[in-house]
Amino acid sequence: MHFPKQPQNNDPAIQPIGVFDSGIGGLTVVRALRELLPEEDIFYLGDTARLPYGGKDRATIERYSLEIAGLLLAENAKMIVVACNTASALALPRLQQTLRIPVVGVIVPGARAAVQQTRNGKIGILATRATVASAAYDRAIEAFEAGVEVISQACPLLVPLIEEAWLDDPVTREVLERYLNPLLAAGVDTLVLGCTHYPLLEPLIAELAGPSVALIDSAFNCAAAVRQVLEEKGLRNTHADPGTLQVALTDSFNPFLKTVEAVLRLRIDQLERRVVQGVMMLPPLTAV
Repeated sequence: MHFPKQPQNNDPAIQPIGVFDSGIGGLTVVRALRELLPEEDIFYLGDTARLPYGGKDRATIERYSLEIAGLLLAENAKMIVVACNTASALALPRLQQTLRIPVVGVIVPGARAAVQQTRNGKIGILATRATVASAAYDRAIEAFEAGVEVISQACPLLVPLIEEAWLDDPVTREVLERYLNPLLAAGVDTLVLGCTHYPLLEPLIAELAGPSVALIDSAFNCAAAVRQVLEEKGLRNTHADPGTLQVALTDSFNPFLKTVEAVLRLRIDQLERRVVQGVMMLPPLTAV
């Protein structure tokens, strides 16, 4: 059983960057890619039929990620960006072992930026339950700087609130305060927004955390890592024309998409729907 073959192109550099997330939140990574790599075509796939990923186990998230990767390969993606912290934490190694194109996640770039930013060696992580349970940020931060204290807070209610576009609602404010209080009480001076949905709450988080706490947006740091990989692999599109953005969702079009377009100032050139099951043949889960 194999992934479908990609259509060939004489110039791989002009093929699109494939980006995926469990929902719409990964468009924060697309915004950062747009700023750093305006000439690149981007194909974004939001797995809205099965979101959120944050409460699911490793085997399920690996399967979902491989299926979505198959859809992006069918779009002739030259690399894949896992714009989902949960999938980066639990499925990135499997994707990198299985696929023959570069795969970049959001955790290592965010961890690197947090280590560079902290002054007192106390870093807080806001993330999904699955990301926190994986300890992926703990390992990544430890690899950059041994001895840094990492305090993680699972935030299972934030993604649903964000997907409802309650970006500055009293309910969201109250929930966020409850998640932040233990981290602030522990004295963190750096806070990683460990889910690509969370930058949409950055103004509210900054207000509640206060000016002494630096916020790390893993989306921007992920985009910087993508640019580096493209340059190292000779895959950067050097054409002068601005790139296009195609968005596909696995469920009916999400009403929150219009809110995200407005908040992020993104222009979507084409919006489509994709069916996941049955589109690709998965390799056995025991294969490498």
